[in-house]
Amino acid sequence: MRRLPLLLGFCLLSGCATPSGDDETGRKYLVFFTKGSTVIEPTAAKLISKVAEIAKRHPERVAVVAGYAAAHGNLDADADLAAERARRVDAALQADGVPGTQIRDVARAPSNENPAVAARRVEIGFASAP
Repeated sequence: MRRLPLLLGFCLLSGCATPSGDDETGRKYLVFFTKGSTVIEPTAAKLISKVAEIAKRHPERVAVVAGYAAAHGNLDADADLAAERARRVDAALQADGVPGTQIRDVARAPSNENPAVAARRVEIGFASAP
């Protein structure tokens, strides 16, 4: 129960953060998930919509969608969870009008190096188009 305020704080920070300066593609946007889940919560959906608008304003950039999951014993299942989280965010970006050719999914290997909440995330960043 003590983790709930921490989780809510991370969610609020991820949805409320603003880019520094004029380069809105120069930062990472974080989408958090519930443990073991691939469901995009309403706060995360708003952030994804915001990122989609940024991507549409910068067609010369590729949105890099990196999925993460903690290692919980079955590393294959954890890797699948990270990949599915990235796919769900990718699909939401496309539903918000970002062309699939402008999105690159990356699943990170399961790890326990990050705190529990940090492992349940997708990072969206921007890179130069190839």
